[in-house]
Amino acid sequence: MTFKSKVQEVLDAALVEREHLFLIDLSINEANKISVILDGDSGVNLQDCIDISRAVENNLDREEQDFSLEVASAGVSSPLKLVRQYKKNIGRTLKVKTTSSEEIEAKLTMADDEKITLEWQAREPKKIGKGKETVDKKLEIPYENIKEAIVIISF
Repeated sequence: MTFKSKVQEVLDAALVEREHLFLIDLSINEANKISVILDGDSGVNLQDCIDISRAVENNLDREEQDFSLEVASAGVSSPLKLVRQYKKNIGRTLKVKTTSSEEIEAKLTMADDEKITLEWQAREPKKIGKGKETVDKKLEIPYENIKEAIVIISF
């Protein structure tokens, strides 16, 4: 069993006990620095990071393989990667870049296993006469057409 697969196994076991948390990224560099990025259905707090760190640390043997460990939460400006992240952010505003280089800033109103639905209002020229009118827009985007999606934080 490789070191990475052992770390993955230990991490998976720790996450099973904490169903509200999920893994965003696990990386191990050549110097055996383990980097774990977590997210949660209702966010990640410091205690969650401590618990996962201890669970991993206590189940790996430093005599067998020396390592360093870093457990962190997904940052506010981190792009969304998993369907579960989209689902937890329904109702929030996203900035989405599509594979066709289109950029849309809109409210996430729905997320299922295949696609997301964005809704926003836009000012467009009137069909008859001069001036502009406000139009409600709605767009469904399959996950494979999303290059990057970031939650917009408004204060």
